[in-house]
Amino acid sequence: MRTIDLRPGEDSIRLGQLLKLVDAVPTGAQVKDVLLSGVVTVNGEPEERRGRQLRSGDVVAIEGAEDVRIG
Repeated sequence: MRTIDLRPGEDSIRLGQLLKLVDAVPTGAQVKDVLLSGVVTVNGEPEERRGRQLRSGDVVAIEGAEDVRIG
């Protein structure tokens, strides 16, 4: 499992930003398509909202990729 640390002073990151950060999608325009395809879960629950706020301890799973924990 890969861990992504939040920047100092930040307490969350949006799901769409995280997907781009870990190269799960090549462009921001493709984030919506990936989320609507149902291959992304947050803490074991399917998630389709690109603006979902992720906080320390959340785990994002992307089908076919390594899980990511927010540190």
